[in-house]
Amino acid sequence: MWPTEWPAPARAIATAIEAALLAAQAADEPGFGAATGDLAELPADQVSAVLAAVVRELLEIAHPDGLTGDDVRAVLEAVVGRSVVWLPRLDPAAVVGALTGALGIDEGEDRLPTDPRPAAILLIDHLATTARVPARESVLRAITEIARAETVEMP
Repeated sequence: MWPTEWPAPARAIATAIEAALLAAQAADEPGFGAATGDLAELPADQVSAVLAAVVRELLEIAHPDGLTGDDVRAVLEAVVGRSVVWLPRLDPAAVVGALTGALGIDEGEDRLPTDPRPAAILLIDHLATTARVPARESVLRAITEIARAETVEMP
């Protein structure tokens, strides 16, 4: 159960991310499609912000000494190689877009051939497994931090 003080959209985002992660861990293509479909029904900017924050945090945990080009390549190869087995329609460009977008390299989703949010779920699953940390905790921290940042008054 997610914090009850969160607004309904935040709880819906966390719940949909959790369902998508469970489907990814089970290599359940129909379940993954349904869960990422639920994510697509939620506010895109908010979902993307949460996913990007989680990917960034997990990258930092998995690569505490910094991220090299070889690290990025290894993450991409691992995610695509592991996922394409059960998700044959996976677009590797979406995985690249999700990773570069989370790192602030990409200027937006408009140029991507497919939605990068499902690919972000695959990245989160891989990175949480690699870092040996529960993805749920990163989702909790990301939503809490985003909510906190939105309530800070601008001078």
